[in-house]
Formats: sequence, structure tokens, C-alpha cells
Amino acid sequence: MSTGPRVSKGTRVSTASTKPGGGRAGRACRAAGRALRRPFAAAGRGIRRATHAHGAGESGLGKLIELHAVNSAGDMMITVALASTVFFSVPTDQARGRVALYLAVTMAPFALLAPVIGPLLDRVPHGRRAAMAGSMLARALLALTMSGAVAGGGLELYPAALGVLVSSKAYGVVRSAVVPRLLPPRISLVKANSRVTLAGLLATGAAAPVGGALHLIGPEWPLYGAFTVFVAGTFLSFSLPHKVDSAKGEGRALLASEEAGERPAGRRPGLRTVGPSVLHGLQANAALRSLSGLLTFFLAFLLREHPLGGLGPQVSLGLVAVAAGAGNALGTAVGAWLRSRAPELIIAVVLGLALAVTVTAAVFYAVLALVVVTAAAATAGLCQALAKLSLDAVIQRDVPELVRTSAFARSETALQLSWVVGGAVGIALPLNGTVGMAVAATLVTTGVLLAVRGLLGAARHGAPHPRVA
Repeated sequence: MSTGPRVSKGTRVSTASTKPGGGRAGRACRAAGRALRRPFAAAGRGIRRATHAHGAGESGLGKLIELHAVNSAGDMMITVALASTVFFSVPTDQARGRVALYLAVTMAPFALLAPVIGPLLDRVPHGRRAAMAGSMLARALLALTMSGAVAGGGLELYPAALGVLVSSKAYGVVRSAVVPRLLPPRISLVKANSRVTLAGLLATGAAAPVGGALHLIGPEWPLYGAFTVFVAGTFLSFSLPHKVDSAKGEGRALLASEEAGERPAGRRPGLRTVGPSVLHGLQANAALRSLSGLLTFFLAFLLREHPLGGLGPQVSLGLVAVAAGAGNALGTAVGAWLRSRAPELIIAVVLGLALAVTVTAAVFYAVLALVVVTAAAATAGLCQALAKLSLDAVIQRDVPELVRTSAFARSETALQLSWVVGGAVGIALPLNGTVGMAVAATLVTTGVLLAVRGLLGAARHGAPHPRVA
């Protein structure tokens, strides 16, 4: 029989309860923490499974998909901040002046810089991860710079906005050049691009309400959110595989005659190294990008002054934005499904569809404004997505791997510049729905006249083998 001190049961319980995290309160806190983390952890695992499916995790494509989602979310938060300052916070006439100033100060210099971005990045293939990280870090710092000026909308806001625009487009060019390096064996290039694009659309849709909620706190708070997102993107850029920075097997693609005296007399300059399919596909995509830029600016002002069907300006703009986003997402999904079909035919068909819808919108705007405007926005989104994915498929098929990344970089630059031109036209138009839709139809008609015959001819006869410079 022991003669040592006896410890009662109650004393043992009391001692256990004094340990850190012990007792019923500690267990309740831990259980609550696990319950709060569970939905986020499950969502994270689901997103990771989706982005890494079909070999994308092993090849590194999954990380690029996630990086593009981060990029799109940050750009949307900056867009929310700028739109609130430049557009929504002032009367329509003053807003038109501010947006015109924004175009002049940011888009005009970008129009000069855009043709330089592709060739410049083409010369630094060993630094693609650093280039993507640099574009993220630059936008993070510029977001902080704009946060001090966004409330007043002063002139100092616009140079920073130009920097954000150039950095964003530089990221887009590098991302297009990187995708072919990260293709899994079971995924085609067009499907890979559709997955990257869809991730960006979903991230944009998720970031828009977050940016709006932050704006309720203060006009600078969406920019603080963008800073946080872009800092995360800076680190995420370096998580891409090292093969992203490899230039092994690459060459330079000439998208026009760049060597004097080589083009035969009377022959128009064109995409000499990649064949007529890419040339005409790029012309068609440029027309559709111009349409997108025009509708973005024109409808923003038109619906603020003349809402649809008795709806408020915010509701009208939101309805059109949702229609455009839904059309873009649908086009991305359909493009992946149609990846094995003739891409030239798809581009020609969507260009014809865009022409038919814009002409219909111009004719019936006075009678069915709500229907034709939402239909035009949805069609523009769908046709732009399908045409871009089909252009990617043409580049994949006709351009050898030796020069494919260069071709992607330069085509992306040309398409971004086309959006700028369309936006400038949109801001200059009078606020008349019929006139605006007629001008939109004219833009698409230009694309039809330039591209459709060549696309159909290339589809019938096949494209010639490209020359490597």
C-alpha cells in the first residue's frame, strides 16, 4: 500500500484544464477553427484539382492557370477603382472628358509602345518568369501610387494608369509565349489557352464584387486590394517551371516583311513566315477586338445617359457586362470543344455572326433596345473568344515550335492595339444607339472584307509551310 501523496480526481481535471488550449473552451475554439477552415480548404483543393487536371500539374500549366487568375483579379480591382473615379463619380459630360483624357494620356502612348513590347520581350526568352514577376510588382507599386490620387482624380493618376496598362499588356504577351512551353501531352494548345482564359474570367467575376465592397470603405481600398493580389502574383511567377525561361529550339517569327528588298514587286506585305491563315485570322480578330473596345466605351456612356427599358444606369450597365461575360465564357467553352474542327471556318463564321447581330442591332435599336444591346454584347464576347481560340489553333498548326512563341507574342500585341483603336472610336461617337451600332457594324464589315475570302481559301487549299527567319 502506497504511502505517497494522493491526488484527487478533481485535482487532476483542474490541472489538465490549466494547460494551454486545454478544457472545453479550447476544444470548442479548435473545433470552430476547423469548421471555418473546412469550406475554404475544400474549395482550394477543388480549384487545385481543376487547374492541375489532365497532366497540367506535372507540366506546370496548372501554376500558369493560377497565376493568370491572380493577374485577372488584380486588374479587375484596379479597373473598379479607376471606373469609380473616372466614370461614375461625376456627371456624364464631365465623365466623357475624363475618359477622353484617360485615353489620350494612357492609350496614345500605349499605341506607340505596343509594337515594341512583343519584339522586346522576344529578345529576352531567358527571363520570362522575371518579366511576369516584374509586371506584377510594377502594378503593385503603381496601385499604391494611385491610391493617393484616386479620390481627387488628379492628373497624376493617369501616368500611373499608363504604367498599369503597359505592364498588364506585357504580362499578356509573355503569358501567350509561355503557354506552348507548358503543354501537357494530353492537352492541345487551344484547349490550354481556353482553360487559362476561363480561369481569368472566373477570377474577374469573383474580384468585381470584392472590389466593389472595398470601394464602399473608401475609393483607395480597391487599390490596396490590388497591391496585395499583385504582390502574391510576383512570388507566384517564380513558382513556374524553369523550362519557361528556356529558349532551346526557338527562333524569331517575322509577322511582316522586315528585310528590305525581299518582297516581290506588287505583293502586299503580310505574315510572311506563318502563312495566309494566320494573317487573315489576325485581321478578323483585330476587327472583333476593335468591336469589343468600341462597345465597351460607347455603351458605358450611352446606358448611363439612356438606360435600357426603364432600368437604372447601374442595372443597365451590369446587365450588359453580365451578357458580355457570359458570351465570353460560352465562347471559351465552345472553342475548346471545337478544337479539332477547321479553325479558319470558325473564324469566318463568327465574323459573319458578329456582322449579322450588329446590323440587326442598328436596324432595330429604336424598337428593341434592351434585346439588341444585350445580344450585341453577348455576341461580341462569344465571337471574340471563339475567334481568338481559333487563331491560337491556326498558330499551333501552321507555325513550327521553332518560332511559335514569337508569333504568339506579336499577334497578342497587334490585338491589344486593335482594342485601343476601337475604344477611341467608341468615346468619340455621339450618344445615339442606332449610330453606334451602325459604326460597330462597319468595323466588322471591314474585317469581313479583309479576311473572310482569304480564310475560306486557306481552309480549302491549306496553308503553305512557314519559313523560319
